Amino acid sequence: MSVSIPHGAEAHQHPQLGFVRKYIFSTDHKIIGIQFLFSTLIFLALGGLLAMGVRLQLGWPHADHTWLSDLLKWPKSYGNHMAPEFYNMLFSMHATIMIFFVIIPILAGAFGNFTIPLMIGAPDMAFPKLNMLSYWFMWPAFVIMLIGFFVDGGAPSSGWTSYPLIASVTMPAGEGFQSPAGAGTGHGQICWLLSLTFVGISSMMGSVNYITTIVNMRAPGMTFNRMPLTIWSLLITAILQAFALPVLTVALILQLLDKTFNTCFFLPPGETGFGNLHTGPGGGQTLLWQHLFWFYSHPAVYIMILPAMGMVSDIICTFSRKPLFGYKPMYLSLAGIAGLGFIVWGHHMFQSGMDPRLGTGFMIATIMIALPSAVKVFNWLGTTWGANIEFTSAMLNALAFVSLFVIGGLSGIFMAATPVDIYIHDTMFIVAHLHYVLFASSLFGIFAAIYYWYPKMFGRKMNETWGKVHFVLSFIAGNLTFFPMHILGTAGQPRRYSDPSQYEFLKPLQSLNQFVSISAFVLGAAQIIFLVNFFYSLFWGERVGRNPWRSNTLEWTAPSPPPHGNFETTPIVYRGPYEYSSPESEEDYLPQSQSPNGAPATGNPADHH
Repeated sequence: MSVSIPHGAEAHQHPQLGFVRKYIFSTDHKIIGIQFLFSTLIFLALGGLLAMGVRLQLGWPHADHTWLSDLLKWPKSYGNHMAPEFYNMLFSMHATIMIFFVIIPILAGAFGNFTIPLMIGAPDMAFPKLNMLSYWFMWPAFVIMLIGFFVDGGAPSSGWTSYPLIASVTMPAGEGFQSPAGAGTGHGQICWLLSLTFVGISSMMGSVNYITTIVNMRAPGMTFNRMPLTIWSLLITAILQAFALPVLTVALILQLLDKTFNTCFFLPPGETGFGNLHTGPGGGQTLLWQHLFWFYSHPAVYIMILPAMGMVSDIICTFSRKPLFGYKPMYLSLAGIAGLGFIVWGHHMFQSGMDPRLGTGFMIATIMIALPSAVKVFNWLGTTWGANIEFTSAMLNALAFVSLFVIGGLSGIFMAATPVDIYIHDTMFIVAHLHYVLFASSLFGIFAAIYYWYPKMFGRKMNETWGKVHFVLSFIAGNLTFFPMHILGTAGQPRRYSDPSQYEFLKPLQSLNQFVSISAFVLGAAQIIFLVNFFYSLFWGERVGRNPWRSNTLEWTAPSPPPHGNFETTPIVYRGPYEYSSPESEEDYLPQSQSPNGAPATGNPADHH
């Protein structure tokens, strides 16, 4: 039995709101979702530009970049060549922005906010004002992180993992916040820690709201076994965030105290030497940071991909015009991936000197994640088998998600094995795996979701022809960028080195590095097509009705875009979300809210409990 609030005819009776109240400090879940979407697209462009800087340096480490040096005002210690400390800042900020300001907030923030009430038949989130705060708590994070680029000492450059031996150690009392271990570890590092604390608070607000809304506000008839997989994935993601985020937030606060008040939670023994420099007081546990950080950040990998798995499931089903193969195994495998994700964080620390018996436990648990992942892949393939597939832009990106997730997953099996990981850890092989899972998978899932729900958000379609051009270029250039990194890593090229060619054994790989960089530039340029298509279609895209994709889920029964309150009358759910090509219907789809007598079912929920 679900709990609902009657919201039928009242959908159009809300008082008219001014521009600021309606579009800026809005409590409407749809507007908040779109706010998250636009904000993350801005940071996607910024993170992409930082990645181009990384690839420029790795492809041509000895080139004279006079124009770039003048533009970015980088340290002149290497003349017009990119200084290593500037390169460290580029990859640190690229990873931080892409993970915390793009992938997580666009999947959980943008699509979570937009789709959850619409797909479960609710008028809004359970806590609309908390929902508004979850977005606006991201703004201090945005601003503080951007300020980090301009503070004394420059932006943080300790990597997105912020290990204490680089990030937290400070000079002796009275000599400033800068770490003797490297540049960009003073005020910029403090900005990084403060910013991510705000991100964590925002995410926690969202997770509480999502869980409460899904559990308590489903429409009449929307049992758990009738929920779309998008909703299952967002529910499980919210539970992951609720359990993992407090650990990271505490760790960030403790490292901030180490940095600013000379506490010793993570600091190495005092007077640790770095060349001619020595640190201040110490005596904490440096490995404790890794345990706390990875206890959150490995589940965070699934926070970044589980929502995409659910969305891709809905998209593949819609454009295969077939019922989903194995509905219950699909959501149970989501839960299995999430559960196992909590007991594998130690595989990031095989090099830390842990007891091999403990490492074996982490290794076995990590390999076991392949089992629920394989269930999902084979069920996606089973859904498309023999189907009359409609190759829309959304479907192409969803199929790319599946195929590239397989590559990323297979390379993950290599790293799960302790003996292999000892060799390939911190090489370009890790970079390849990370990007196949989080770029090639998550971002193609995001593209699929944008093409799919864009008509519901804005009442217009994105241009299909340019959508397919964008897909082809991104798919080809993405594979040409990231697949060769496996080869570089196997050959021994470390990641995070600004000039691999300084080592004799890596010099023969430089032509492959240049090939990867050129492919990355093509990949970056292809995203201009997407951005132009996105913003052009806002004003001149083809207008659509309620259900342009002939889909079954509840959001497609609402107007496009939906009004405040979402539905004219409360939808009533009679069936699951994947009854395509059903003999009960003359059409090849059967909406969840269509009553057995063929009429769309709506009404007051009080009449149907």
